[in-house]
Amino acid sequence: MVVASAVAGLQVVGANHCAFTSRRVFMSMTTISQFNLKVASPGFTSSSNAFFLKSLSKRHPPSVKHSRVITRAMSGETEKTLAYGLPIDLRGKRAFIAGVADDNGYGWAIAKALAAAGAEILVGTWVPALNIFETSLRRGKFDESRRLPNGSLMEIAKVYPLDAVYDTLEDVPEDVKANKRYAGASNWTVKEVAESVKNDYESIDILVHSLANGPEVTKPLLETSRRGYLSAISASSYSFVSLLQHFLPIMNQGGATLSLTYIASERTIPGYGGGMSSAKAALESDTRVLAFEAGRKGKIRVNTISAGPLGSRAAKAIGFIEKMIDYSYANAPLQKELRAEEVGNTAAFLVSPLASAVTGSVVYVDNGLNTMGLALDSPRFTT
Repeated sequence: MVVASAVAGLQVVGANHCAFTSRRVFMSMTTISQFNLKVASPGFTSSSNAFFLKSLSKRHPPSVKHSRVITRAMSGETEKTLAYGLPIDLRGKRAFIAGVADDNGYGWAIAKALAAAGAEILVGTWVPALNIFETSLRRGKFDESRRLPNGSLMEIAKVYPLDAVYDTLEDVPEDVKANKRYAGASNWTVKEVAESVKNDYESIDILVHSLANGPEVTKPLLETSRRGYLSAISASSYSFVSLLQHFLPIMNQGGATLSLTYIASERTIPGYGGGMSSAKAALESDTRVLAFEAGRKGKIRVNTISAGPLGSRAAKAIGFIEKMIDYSYANAPLQKELRAEEVGNTAAFLVSPLASAVTGSVVYVDNGLNTMGLALDSPRFTT
């Protein structure tokens, strides 16, 4: 067993593991008696180990039992703690998260989890929402939402204007360039943002795609126009291809990318229309292909999280998100509310070294709803 120094990140401390703090020492003495304690920190010698064990056995007899698993999240300078566990340590890593425009969506939750693990956070915000987002940050409106488990506030190193529908400035129609919502903004196409990040920071380690838009999402597929369908594909799936295409050259080897998908990619969700189900299916297919190509080209891992419904501001555009949340609660194996931070924590794991062999995967974070074949709240089962 090794006593490792505390790290920034999410630490899982198991029942037979020990946590040393300035106030208390938790340890299973039955475990101690079966293993030689090896201490990684300088200043601990074999003789001091023996003295430590002897004194510890007097204060904490072998009958002490521990059954809980403690998850601890830290950021920056951690508390003075030495602990067993598997750390999610992203210190020294830089993440670019595309699609953060408020403090109540999955993109924000992922940013917080990565920050809690020690990563430096850059975000790309849709140009028309940029001013409101930056103003809210500056005035402290997000301060409570920014609070990390150690009490500090998540720091966003830089906010970049981004519209991932356009790869280069040449792709932008004149009416969009002249639109007042884009007035004053520059360098916001995918290529330009990647170049700006390179100029500012040289490289990144983590790329997160938290983007989706379907202008005709409320229309059934049979009523969706070609333009609406292709717009959904462009904004919700090809945008990930484009981001990785332009950011891959500045990603450090061993890095990771992540996107967000939805169960409509493989199951019929009436009302989730306008080509959005097709866009999510394309995103999942692209995840597998890109995992091969980016893996071979840059040793970059590519995964996607299939998240359950969340009542975010963006999701409310669907029009019946509250019903989707109620349905999930009634029918999922885990009958509880799905929290955004649960998706964030999964993201932190997937982009961390702990998931170094995981790529090309769709990871479900939906309380298990994807496993169900029957709706338990159906009148057939309730009458």
